[in-house]
Amino acid sequence: MSALCVDATLSRMDERARALDAAHRAATDFLASLPDRPVWPRATLDEMVGVFGGAVPDQGMDAEAVVAELAAKADPGLVAIPGGRFYGFVIGGTLPAALAVDWLVSAWDQNSGSSLVTPTTVALERIAGDWILELLGLPASASVGFVTGAQVSNFTCLAVARRATLARLGWNLNERGARGAPEVRLVVGEHRHGSIDRAGRFLGLGSDDLDTVAADGAGRMKPEALEGALAGIQPGHAIVCLQAGEVHTGAFDPFAELIPLARAHGAWVHVDGAFGLWAAASPALRPLMAGAEEADSWTTDAHKTLNVPYDCGMAIVRDPADSIAMFRTGGDYLVYTGLDPWDISPELSRRARGVPVWAALRSLGRSGVVELVDRLHANAAAMAAGLADIPGVTVVNEVPYTQVMFRLDDDDATRTLGADILEEGTAVVTGAEWDGHAVLRCSMSSWVTSPDDIERTLAAIRRLVAA
Repeated sequence: MSALCVDATLSRMDERARALDAAHRAATDFLASLPDRPVWPRATLDEMVGVFGGAVPDQGMDAEAVVAELAAKADPGLVAIPGGRFYGFVIGGTLPAALAVDWLVSAWDQNSGSSLVTPTTVALERIAGDWILELLGLPASASVGFVTGAQVSNFTCLAVARRATLARLGWNLNERGARGAPEVRLVVGEHRHGSIDRAGRFLGLGSDDLDTVAADGAGRMKPEALEGALAGIQPGHAIVCLQAGEVHTGAFDPFAELIPLARAHGAWVHVDGAFGLWAAASPALRPLMAGAEEADSWTTDAHKTLNVPYDCGMAIVRDPADSIAMFRTGGDYLVYTGLDPWDISPELSRRARGVPVWAALRSLGRSGVVELVDRLHANAAAMAAGLADIPGVTVVNEVPYTQVMFRLDDDDATRTLGADILEEGTAVVTGAEWDGHAVLRCSMSSWVTSPDDIERTLAAIRRLVAA
């Protein structure tokens, strides 16, 4: 190698080191600002496009300068999601070990589809999957595919379910496609998450292919309603979608009653437990999940309850052969060594998103996972109790898990309160509708949330309601 090439290589390595140092400083500064910064962003999308947009620059910029410019200009449009007072949607923070290891995953830059190519990251993902199955009381032999989140997990599981359902009816989907195939019905709860319908659309199953089952006042599917819905479907033609953790109320379907009904009808059973499946890790909350282990597939996230960085969901299927039959690809340049990540999920090329899961579980241990899940529930109960003491505020739901809904007597006043909370900046809650009325939703998902965070949030809401 010429001296010129050596000098250029050393220069690029030095540039990389300086850029990484700048990123570390910017990340540390951002995390240090979380206790005091407004939780909601202080800039709009259009404003941030104006800050960063324009024509492609004619000249490049040193990597360290790029990082510094980005960090300085991005701040107003960032949300304090990793802090303790972000209760919007269902979004967790990031545990220290998971965050640090996620940096390593980017530095390692391993394409983690095949164990032949990247044995370390695939091994870590396989171990993380085994630990998850053990913690959640699911079959030890199940496949665990690490995908982007619950939406893609639901798609992955339902794709496997449809192929397996058709196979049992004598139809080979991989060879014959969907045209002319036997009808498959998607049986869903009245209060299912919208990602179930969206996953159905990805699979060519529209609203006319759905049978909606009535739910009780907390959003739990009614067994007698499921029995009635299945009576109108040919045996073996249904995929029944149940729910662990209704996104507004936190309620869990009665799995021990529902799954035997579905089994008697020859149906595949899928459980959407994006955040609720983690209740099974806690001895105190495990009764909420009783019977769910008898399903055929399960969806959950790690970037919610487990608090790893985005993005990380898990598609869990009881029989790995069903996953492989759906997703194993072809290609004369691909080498198969057994059960690899690309055999059980839609992606071929992807980052090792399951490695931060291993780090989170290794840092917590079983006792830490139990403590985390129990603390999230305790925080939700404390928030609900505090809200109930504020004159004019009504807590709408019981709090079996991590979700709290509240409202004022008037819909417009409720929506105004929600906007005022975001503008005031102490905390983030997000709005929704429940039973025909406006509500505000508070989801306890972050490991950082402390009693002080809850009291600061309650104090802010008291001031705003009084005003």
